[in-house]
Amino acid sequence: MSEATLPTQSQGGAPKVSKISEAVIRIAGNSQDGIQAIGGFLARLAGRSEQEVMTFMTIPATISGGPSIFQVRIGSGEVLSSGDDADVLLAFYQHSYEGHIGSLKKGGIVLYDSDHVEAKPELQADYHHVGVPISGLTVEAIGGTAKDKGKNIFALGLIAKMFDLNVPKLEKLVGERFTGKDPSILNNALAAFHAGYSHSLGNVIETFKFVDAAKKNGHQVVMNGNEAIGFGLIAAGVRFGAGYPITPWSDIMELLRRELPKYGGTFVQCEDEIASISMAIGGSYGGRVAVTGSSGPGISLKTEALGWAVMAEIPLIVVDIQRGGPSTGMPTNVEQSDLNIACFGGHGDSPRVVIAPANVEDCFYMAIEAVNIARKYNVPVILISDQAIATRIEAFEEPNLEKVCQDITPDLTPVADHKPYDLSTADGVTARVVPGTRIESGKYPIATGLEHDEMGHPTGSPKLHTQMTAKRRKKLQALGASLPIPKLHGPSEGNVLLVGWGSTEGPIKEAVDRARAAGDSVSSIHIRHINPLPPGLENIFAGFNHVLVVEMNDEGLYGYGQLGGLLRARYGDSKIRGLNKTDGLTFKVKEIVEKARATVATGMRKM
Repeated sequence: MSEATLPTQSQGGAPKVSKISEAVIRIAGNSQDGIQAIGGFLARLAGRSEQEVMTFMTIPATISGGPSIFQVRIGSGEVLSSGDDADVLLAFYQHSYEGHIGSLKKGGIVLYDSDHVEAKPELQADYHHVGVPISGLTVEAIGGTAKDKGKNIFALGLIAKMFDLNVPKLEKLVGERFTGKDPSILNNALAAFHAGYSHSLGNVIETFKFVDAAKKNGHQVVMNGNEAIGFGLIAAGVRFGAGYPITPWSDIMELLRRELPKYGGTFVQCEDEIASISMAIGGSYGGRVAVTGSSGPGISLKTEALGWAVMAEIPLIVVDIQRGGPSTGMPTNVEQSDLNIACFGGHGDSPRVVIAPANVEDCFYMAIEAVNIARKYNVPVILISDQAIATRIEAFEEPNLEKVCQDITPDLTPVADHKPYDLSTADGVTARVVPGTRIESGKYPIATGLEHDEMGHPTGSPKLHTQMTAKRRKKLQALGASLPIPKLHGPSEGNVLLVGWGSTEGPIKEAVDRARAAGDSVSSIHIRHINPLPPGLENIFAGFNHVLVVEMNDEGLYGYGQLGGLLRARYGDSKIRGLNKTDGLTFKVKEIVEKARATVATGMRKM
């Protein structure tokens, strides 16, 4: 924990109180114990208290559940990652204790359920141990046949007391969690919470209080990345979607199924992935941009229909929430290994736009951007996120909904004539005229997956195929020329440039700050527009001796991952190398620093 002031001893022998600017709390147990609920309460409380917050979680891929963790980092200042090492470990079982005590900082606090955990004597010199019979006290607090169900809420009370958290706000969050359920469930939850909060931790442990966070200009909202994408799509005007359940995309699908009817929209769960994208294409063809989504295995199944949307120039949003692969892979672990299929998946030359949010706030605004790009250029847009952003909770300034919400109801004003695939435009972009629009010439267009002429009629003409292929390509080239250049974090010249995409942004920035504080010459950029790439990257790369692409996928046959391969193909620069990992976990800051130093020092990676 980062201490803001020296600890003070309270009167009457009570625990000392230390003012802190941030803390990392790791909760370890089984997924059935409501581990994610505790972390979610802490994260949402932080957001509602104008503090910065970022979370990280792992859950088992099996239906029967199993070991799970939730880590939350709360800070009164900027928080860019979920933290390398924990200040406090809450352990519910022996495996939780033994498997995660190594993640604690030396001198950190391990708060454990003494009904299920036996502390190791050899570890008690390195970590501050506090045993509480959480399971037994929960049963005592709520009685009946509940057994220890609710021990997560009891433990939340312990943490609330330890960190002097806002009890009324936590009570409200607990109440919101159980809205619509039997009142006895909420009563039991609050009883368990207050029992935990009232339990004495004795005089052996200090308590902590966060210093006041800097006041924000506006209210904060707190959500995870999947929620932000769902609400962003609604704000962008999307009113139809179709999908098939798959982890970790399903949360977006459920949100849209629940929320779209409130705005006159519909979400359909289809029988499979192919039907889902086909139905979404039909919705978009009808005049209003529609959405479908999946994770890696489902994206594979969608690629043929995606090619149809490219050929027919149909605006479409495809959300890809990446997970570990290949095949079924690791459904609940993070990976960034779908980039190649997002950019190139499918047969033939089928250019599509690929953009990648870097944090939860990005998820909201880039969902809107995806819809606007799709509409302007009449192209499918793949919004590629990953499990880390999908499930992590962050706080950000509440969007001005009056400014960002838009109505994309199609314009049915009659037109004199229309060529849906007009070859005379310099940038390849043709304005859409949606079905139902009266065309006074009587020449109505056709949409087909076959190559076609300017009216959409199928053709085998070599000349027209060449021209139409160029037309579809030129649209992306026009978009690429208009994109903003990524901002540098650090000086524009130096020894090492770290390049990232997706959820690695925060840890990369912290790694740069840590390395520079140690005297290293390091900067970073983060790429949000991946296909097409923004202009001017080569000028940025020229200012550095080493360009290391940080991504959670394999280093491949030649020492660089999927974004690294795209950049080397684009710029032909052999100093672009990979800094990769495939353990299914997010990057720690120290991992990036150590790997970068090792890569630069040894030069052992193949060029």
